[in-house]
Amino acid sequence: MPPLLVAAERLASTVALGVHGRRKAGMGETFWQFRRYRQEDPASAIDWRQSAKSQHLFVREREWEAAEAVWFWRDGSAGMRFSSDAQIETKVERASLLALALSSLLVRGGERIALLGEGRLPSSGRATLNRIGHLLVEQLSDDALPPDARMTRNGHFVWLSDFLSPLPEIEKVLRRLASNGLHAHLVHIVDPAEEDFPFTGRTRFETVDGGLKEIFGRAESVRGEYRARFKAHSDSISDLARRLGFFYLTHRTDHRPELALVALYAALGGPRAMLGPG
Repeated sequence: MPPLLVAAERLASTVALGVHGRRKAGMGETFWQFRRYRQEDPASAIDWRQSAKSQHLFVREREWEAAEAVWFWRDGSAGMRFSSDAQIETKVERASLLALALSSLLVRGGERIALLGEGRLPSSGRATLNRIGHLLVEQLSDDALPPDARMTRNGHFVWLSDFLSPLPEIEKVLRRLASNGLHAHLVHIVDPAEEDFPFTGRTRFETVDGGLKEIFGRAESVRGEYRARFKAHSDSISDLARRLGFFYLTHRTDHRPELALVALYAALGGPRAMLGPG
């Protein structure tokens, strides 16, 4: 298993001790559709009557299952590979860890998950978790913004990013998610230096890909203006998410990942995901 999957499982196990599952009792009563049996499906899910009509095995999916699919998008852009300190994870490493740890918690509860862009429908089981873990390590996409791909209506969408794309582009995606009836959960991953701007004296700044460079003789002279602009951008995304009824969470890479994971898992589960003692 990749180290990411091992770390995610350890993190999920820690958090699982303090939360209750978000699954409702039972699997729902309203028929939605038949679909082909997959290797990760339990044998008890096979509808033998429908399967007897053809050469294939079929599973009966119910409406509640379809409504609870959880889709993930992990920003894989160049800027996400930034870390201001060798002792701190890069933004993409922390985003991947949170995505996979949350996936592990959801799979343990029988939920169906998928990475947007991998071309697969949401599914559950250990095989799904392993596949997503490998895809996150292999950088499924270098894009910052999620593609306009079909997702299950009324499902959940978890977007982990540094949200440094232009605000109009982010707003366009969020409004598209809202119009498609999705419940979005935004996790804003921030490196501490991006928020604090601790630099002093002559400082050279450049983008991760080396495309842009700038030198300041006294970096501290622009600290106030920088912090104000950074906060204004973050506040704009937070306000937009709130107006659309979406969950928004800021998480710094120098903070404990379990704090963000608990908050995110609780947001997905609503009042059913209760924090335990401590």
